[in-house]
Amino acid sequence: METEEMNSTNWSQSVAGVCLKDGKVLLARHTYGSGKGKLIIPGGYVRFGELPEETLVREYLEETGVKVRAGRLLGIRFNEKDWYVVFAAEYVEGVERSDGDENSEVVWMDIDDTLHDDAVPGLTKALVECARKGSGFHLTPYQTDKVRNELYA
Repeated sequence: METEEMNSTNWSQSVAGVCLKDGKVLLARHTYGSGKGKLIIPGGYVRFGELPEETLVREYLEETGVKVRAGRLLGIRFNEKDWYVVFAAEYVEGVERSDGDENSEVVWMDIDDTLHDDAVPGLTKALVECARKGSGFHLTPYQTDKVRNELYA
């Protein structure tokens, strides 16, 4: 990771996404940390000045070669030091490929196989199940006196 990129990264905010297509989910085999060797949903840290939805699109393209758009919000985890937001990642275009750095392979895996594979961590399984069931929060526009806003509700 370049020094400029590291300086622009907000290490307390991260996003991920669950991309489903044709009964399969896009997963990446992680190459470092506690997820090393595991098949997980792609994601990463937010850069300063970047919206979480923009981070999702950037990280997916960088890590997998697949272009997505942020759909409904599947889950949020807060703790005293950071937050982690997970979106339904709607497939737009592209062919999966490894980035050769953060992951060693990127695969479309059958959803049912994903939910029973020991190489897939429990958090990824839970989020894939949320995406499959269609649960989560939806982007809901609302208007204040002067500004149009959006809320996941």
